[in-house]
Amino acid sequence: MTPELGIRDLKRSLDFWVGIIGFAVRYTRPEEGFAMLGLGPARLMLASINLGRTFDAARVRAEGAPLGLGMNLEIEVTDLDALVGRATRSGLTPLLPLETRWYRTGTGVVGQRQLVLADPDGYLARPFTEVTASA
Repeated sequence: MTPELGIRDLKRSLDFWVGIIGFAVRYTRPEEGFAMLGLGPARLMLASINLGRTFDAARVRAEGAPLGLGMNLEIEVTDLDALVGRATRSGLTPLLPLETRWYRTGTGVVGQRQLVLADPDGYLARPFTEVTASA
């Protein structure tokens, strides 16, 4: 699955998803305010509302709420500490500060170092790295 996020400002979104989270731009369609991003096997589409993406423009204007309300995108990254540094330098305040959290799975427990950041439109990014149990 490749999520497509309806956004208000492509530059601000690219500053967050590329500049902070670490995605790379695979290609763009500037006339549509569109960008396809990649980070390892993860893909993410950014589509500017009222340019290329018009099917939800009226609903977004009517509701006036953050676009990403309830959306939480978990993204595995290779260097979480570097990402945290970029976020700090840009002035972002995490909604969930950096933590190590353990989750039960069907076959055991997995650990993650993670934090949650909000993008300019309110979508939540939860970058993480997997951790192993200490002996």
